[in-house]
Amino acid sequence: MLKYTLLLCLTTAAAFAEVHPLTLRQAVETALKENPDLMLARLDEQKAQAAIRIAKDPFVPKVYAGSGLAKVWGYPTSIEGAAPSIIQARTDMSLFNRPKSYELARVRETARGAELDTQSKSDQIAYQTATLFLEAQQMARSAQSLELEVESLKRVSAAVGLQVEEGRKLPLENKRIAVDLARASQRFEGLSGDLDYTEASLAVVLGFSAADRVQPREEERAAFEVPATQEAATELAFENSRDIRKLESQLQAKGFEVKEAQAARLPVIDLVAQYALFAKSNYQAYFAHFQRNNTELGVSIQIPILTGSASKGLASQAQTDILELRTQLGQTRNRIQLDTEKSYRELKKAASAQEVARLDLDYARDQVSLLLSQLGEGRATQQQIDDARLVEQEKWIAFYDAQHLVENARLDVLRQTGTLQAALR
Repeated sequence: MLKYTLLLCLTTAAAFAEVHPLTLRQAVETALKENPDLMLARLDEQKAQAAIRIAKDPFVPKVYAGSGLAKVWGYPTSIEGAAPSIIQARTDMSLFNRPKSYELARVRETARGAELDTQSKSDQIAYQTATLFLEAQQMARSAQSLELEVESLKRVSAAVGLQVEEGRKLPLENKRIAVDLARASQRFEGLSGDLDYTEASLAVVLGFSAADRVQPREEERAAFEVPATQEAATELAFENSRDIRKLESQLQAKGFEVKEAQAARLPVIDLVAQYALFAKSNYQAYFAHFQRNNTELGVSIQIPILTGSASKGLASQAQTDILELRTQLGQTRNRIQLDTEKSYRELKKAASAQEVARLDLDYARDQVSLLLSQLGEGRATQQQIDDARLVEQEKWIAFYDAQHLVENARLDVLRQTGTLQAALR
């Protein structure tokens, strides 16, 4: 019973699975809109923007209205610090508050850092999408070549088996072909499973269900353009680095934090205005001159005398953080330079390997062409042609691998230089 239940569940899941054939550009656009990690980063950015509105609050006028109406027996005393009144209205806002001003500047810089985090996350998602897409595409091409190789080996196996039966070949030769066929079939099955997993991983990155599959759609695509020289790539990497800009933003925020702590000894000036409408019955018996409408407009000035040690401690912590950030900034610049130079060297190595693989493939194809022409003249056998075609399929697989390494190396250079998204769109 459990077996049938499991089978039913798998069948139901497969029925709801969907295959999405997409080009590279479509896949990247979808990922930048629907990727869950990127959506979480955007939510963090929204929270950072909301923190700016919170930090602005002391400098925004606020108005409170209500009533302090009360029945008075005897002298009218205060209710929550105000005389009994029919209607009360009060407003206040900060006019001069250096700690809050620096806090607002710090929060704005923190929000800029959150925006840089989102941009950095979008670069990571674009790179992850592109690498998975190219990997799936390369696997599909290799799987197609392996399938042709398996079919060729089956034909060779049948031909060799016939020759063994006729006594023209030893049985050992048939076993050799059987091993080659089993090895090729195993590679094809393993590659098919890896391809399925890669397509599922790509679907998850694009925000689809893990049961879905994203299949790369073949298209004419120009090679990704990279900087002409290693020096140009390094300079571009420094210019576009999100990591450097984020550390610089954090340095700015820590600078405002130091000023915020140091400003604790400065005076604070607030604007205060209030209005109250009094009831005659509460005041006429006690005051010779009574006015029902009462308005006040003024400022509240607070001058710190003893601020304690917290402000100095906070300033000292922030200055220590600044020293750490400056050290990290130097380390980050060195890392970016080394990583960019390494990526550029890896690209050159991959391009050289691709050229060798292309020449090797051309040689194998020429061999097949030569044997085909010799077959018509009776100077070559069908088995020689089948063997040559098997070699050609292996060379195609090697060429696809080399081509994949070049594309990945180009993507890595673009990622290091901060121009990946522009190249993919």
